[in-house]
Amino acid sequence: MTIELIVIGKTDSKEIAALVELYARRVNHYCRFAVTALPDVRNTKSMTVRQQRTAEGEAILRQLADGDYVTLLDERGEEYRSVEFALWLQKRLNSGVKRLVLVIGGPYGFSDEVYARADGRLSLSRMTFSHQIVRAIFAEQIYRALTILNNEPYHHE
Repeated sequence: MTIELIVIGKTDSKEIAALVELYARRVNHYCRFAVTALPDVRNTKSMTVRQQRTAEGEAILRQLADGDYVTLLDERGEEYRSVEFALWLQKRLNSGVKRLVLVIGGPYGFSDEVYARADGRLSLSRMTFSHQIVRAIFAEQIYRALTILNNEPYHHE
């Protein structure tokens, strides 16, 4: 299976980009993992929030293929402890899905069309994080889940 993390826009922070790259390399030891950064929507100052979400949503939907299992990182999503997330990931790995697509939206969330296409939603916390820092946190959680599934000593209960 391939896991793809789709994000909106590049990060301005070299430190965040370095962390995402570090965990992407680590995850690639277990399965194919890719991070796709979609370009920021241009001229957002002249757009409503809804228009911006729609433009971002169109870009996200263009990246998806039939058969992809799409999960959105969303504040209203399901919350898991790390071990529970590992079990969630194991179910996806065992399901025969060829590509698991995890999506981190822009600062205003997702369009209705993206919500309609999604197979599920995950939340990292009830707290709000910038959509930039979530990239590093979530990449680390994917790595942590894979180490849990492989009984490696990274995670401690």
